[in-house]
Amino acid sequence: MTGCLYVWMMVTYIHIIQFPALILLMLVTGIFWGTWFSLSRSIAHLSAETFIENGRVFIKNLAKPMRFIMPLTILFVIACTLFYPDRASLGFSAVIISLALIITTLLITLIVEVPIDNQIKKWTVSTLPPDWRLLRSKWQLFHTIRTFTSIGSFILLLASALFL
Repeated sequence: MTGCLYVWMMVTYIHIIQFPALILLMLVTGIFWGTWFSLSRSIAHLSAETFIENGRVFIKNLAKPMRFIMPLTILFVIACTLFYPDRASLGFSAVIISLALIITTLLITLIVEVPIDNQIKKWTVSTLPPDWRLLRSKWQLFHTIRTFTSIGSFILLLASALFL
């Protein structure tokens, strides 16, 4: 009887944890998807002035909230791994891969995107570095990668919830 109670409690905890994890992951993924879908696919066609202006607006609007949303998302996905009731299941494997993908998304953000954003914040049309188009292309490439790593993370976390 004690074993059944333990499994029931673990299943209950995982459902309580999965819901906010999925909501947070949906928000992160939505932010990246929206930016990719609306801006990144045509970023190479923007004038320098428009690129700088849009970049600054996006950075200003997203930098502070994402400082909280991303780590909180990762903490909830970690909690999903800790409370997943059947560690030998396909659902648990999906949670682990989801966690790896969202951590990859964070690393891309911190190692590649944020340093480029920090440069963009200082640019003006008259002070653009000669390689600004290469930096813009690098930002776009890595933004695309992190968009799809976050989508993959969301899909796998959702799948893990469905496997329960």
